[in-house]
Amino acid sequence: MPSRAPTSGISEPVGSLRTAAVPLARGAVKWTAAGVDLLRRPAPGIVVLIYHRVGSGSGGQMDLDAAAFDRQLAWLCEHHRVLTLDAAADELSAGSTPASAGVVLTFDDGTADWVDTVLPSLERHRVPATFYVATDFVERGVEFPAGGRPATWDGLRELASSSLVTIGHHTHTHALLDRLEPAAVDGELDRATELLGERLGVAPSHFAYPKAVAGSAVAEAAVRRRFRTAVLAGTRANHPGADLHRISRSPVQPADGDRWFRAKARGGLGFEDGLRRTANRVRYRGATS
Repeated sequence: MPSRAPTSGISEPVGSLRTAAVPLARGAVKWTAAGVDLLRRPAPGIVVLIYHRVGSGSGGQMDLDAAAFDRQLAWLCEHHRVLTLDAAADELSAGSTPASAGVVLTFDDGTADWVDTVLPSLERHRVPATFYVATDFVERGVEFPAGGRPATWDGLRELASSSLVTIGHHTHTHALLDRLEPAAVDGELDRATELLGERLGVAPSHFAYPKAVAGSAVAEAAVRRRFRTAVLAGTRANHPGADLHRISRSPVQPADGDRWFRAKARGGLGFEDGLRRTANRVRYRGATS
């Protein structure tokens, strides 16, 4: 019987150390970002929060626990004005009139938990939100990356029927518009617009760049022609006179907990976003969607 090669006993501890190191590193970044905010306190404005999934069980930093989400809504209702995206755009475009602090909720992609979990919470707290749909995944019924189960068109019709809900545009195939061939941009945008009109009876006026990556000059021009607003990354508050086609958003993650969620809702932790964008330049290198 062939003998088995002895194991070193190193790989498992190393893997465990790496697993333990990730949350520690995240925490260190958040504490550092909070320290930066103390030195240069963020000015109040309109904060646009970005969510993806809630309570879908897919794991990772894009899927928030349902109880945590409900707790966040309760806190926002008590401490902030929660605005529709259209109301926020009205205030930002006023220019010379300072906008008091406010918060907007937005969701990206188009997963089934929007209908099963998110909508009941929004209705319970009477909180409005904008949902940006990447239509190809819903149309073909294929999973989003990292195990995101797509919503059905019937489910999205139920979602869109709520007076609290605004349906937005997130491209058709979730294409990154900084690397899509210029000749393909119009088709990518128009196909999603057609499907949202045909399936939901919606003419979207708000757009979210996939992965919060700004488009090429051709893509940005196409977005500006079609939509009232467009959102990117930024993790900071937006102020009167802001470019409505470059609105900053702050991502909400399970790692935030209550402390860092509240800091983000006040327009803080911008330093964290700078590090994230640097990491994403490497992470998304070679990606197309």
